[in-house]
Amino acid sequence: MADAHRILLIGGTGFIGSRIAARLVAANCHVRVPTRRREAARHLLTLPTVDVVQANVHDDAQLRALVAGADVVVNLVGILHGRAGAPWGPEFEAAHVRLPARVAAACAAAGVRRLLHMSALGVTEGGERSGPSMYLRSKAAGERAVRAAHGVDWTVFRPSVVFGPGDSFLTLFARLQAWLPLMALARAGARFQPVFVGDVAQAFVNALQRPETIGRCYELAGPDVFTLRELVRLAGAYAGHRRPVVGLPDALGRLQAALLEFAPGPTLMSRDNFDSMSLDNVASGPMAPELGVTPTALAAVASSYLGRSPARRG
Repeated sequence: MADAHRILLIGGTGFIGSRIAARLVAANCHVRVPTRRREAARHLLTLPTVDVVQANVHDDAQLRALVAGADVVVNLVGILHGRAGAPWGPEFEAAHVRLPARVAAACAAAGVRRLLHMSALGVTEGGERSGPSMYLRSKAAGERAVRAAHGVDWTVFRPSVVFGPGDSFLTLFARLQAWLPLMALARAGARFQPVFVGDVAQAFVNALQRPETIGRCYELAGPDVFTLRELVRLAGAYAGHRRPVVGLPDALGRLQAALLEFAPGPTLMSRDNFDSMSLDNVASGPMAPELGVTPTALAAVASSYLGRSPARRG
């Protein structure tokens, strides 16, 4: 990675970004992570070649200054919830549509050729019009802006739901089963192909070393496909809290999503999430060999951070 020592990692303080930062440091890169709240990135300060800077990437002048000092830009920014709008709401517009377009434009203006962008499995060509949810439509629009950028060597990644220590998916279901007598589940039959966070991070790092990944969109998914019902059951079993899982018909599932959307506290689920799950979150084939990643099975990792193996629980 001799010509890519300075990496601007936008969205680098989160669950996936922290892993990518650590892998880039191990590859002898200097990583700059912008954040509006420096205290949110304290966990990155121990990494020797990570520079955490307080900045607002939604401000054009600050974004241009950040990009101008980089050899490579990685954009990981994504949100799961936002206010309703057509074709998407203002939060999705800012995070998924405008920011990728502005990042790509800043790269082109500064002569920074290499851009890695995080999209989502389920995004398709023309999906900004045809996607079933605001999340997927806005992700498709942002991806299209990156792919249309002139003078930028882009690579796009479309991961399935990502699991690993500190995730907000399996860990949530494990915690809920610690205190709920049963799990009433919307879209219980929705299919997912969960991918390990370490594999996602390694795919990003490997792509920087492999020119053949330029101009490509890559699906990132694990080796196994599960229904949502199966994943919830596994999370409960690994955590030692097996609970009955009751699948809800769609009308009740949408009502549940609406109630959770407007409940006080962090949003656990929204009607837009419900709409996203109308599409199976499954890859079209194996992970591309040029990424150099052998996907990790969920069973090899999940018990270590959720609790215990279901086999040992009987």
